[in-house]
Formats: sequence, structure tokens, C-alpha cells
Amino acid sequence: MELSFKLNEIPAVAKTFLAGAPNYKVLAFYGEMGVGKTTFIHALCEAMGVTDTVTSPTFSIINEYNTSSGEIVYHMDLYRLKTNEEAINAGVEDCLYSGNICLVEWPGNAPGIFPKDTLYITVFVIGDEMRKIEW
Repeated sequence: MELSFKLNEIPAVAKTFLAGAPNYKVLAFYGEMGVGKTTFIHALCEAMGVTDTVTSPTFSIINEYNTSSGEIVYHMDLYRLKTNEEAINAGVEDCLYSGNICLVEWPGNAPGIFPKDTLYITVFVIGDEMRKIEW
């Protein structure tokens, strides 16, 4: 499936996307640097009712957020990791198999640790103010 949208439509698209992917716990986001993966994940967190401040986990690798309904959402950025082993040592695998929602940027840096039922999403730039997601 795919969705194309203007940047100012990201909040609405995030809600539409979540409604179409309700059975996935692990969502892995591919895309070039600066395409808007973190921005889209921020909108997904808002749509899920995350009450914590959503920030990029580039340096922390894993951010843990709480929702208004008491769920935990993990936001991970594997950009600085180079191997499956580094991801395992950082605690990424524990999060992926925790049963909580996991939103992962740069999953290609540790491809061997993802559950079989992971939803893979690619974000593309299709214009100055336009993006497309495919899954």
C-alpha cells in the first residue's frame, strides 16, 4: 500500500496509517537522511496518545514513551549501530520482542533481529512539500 501527502497533512495521514495497520507492534522505517522519518513517527506518537515529549533517539538509541491509556511505545534509531550484535547489546532486541509498540528508524543497520511480523515502511520525497510512504 502507499499514501502520498503534503507535509502539512502528516497528522491526518498518521491517523489513517494507524487505522490501516492495527495489528502490527513493530514498525520499521526506511528512508534517506532528512526524508521525514522522525517527523512521521512524531505524528504517529501523537495519534497514539503519547503523553511524553517525543524526541529523536539518535544519541540515546531508544526512547520510551507512555500513552494516555498506559501503553509503552518505544522509538528507536539504529543509525549509529553497525551490527545485529551492537543492537542486541543496546537493548533493541528486548524492546522488539516486548509486545509493546516499537517505531524503528534505520532498521537496515541490524536486519537480523526483527520479528517476522514486522511492518516495513519506506518514506520517499516526491517534491519539496510532498512525501510518500509505502508498506
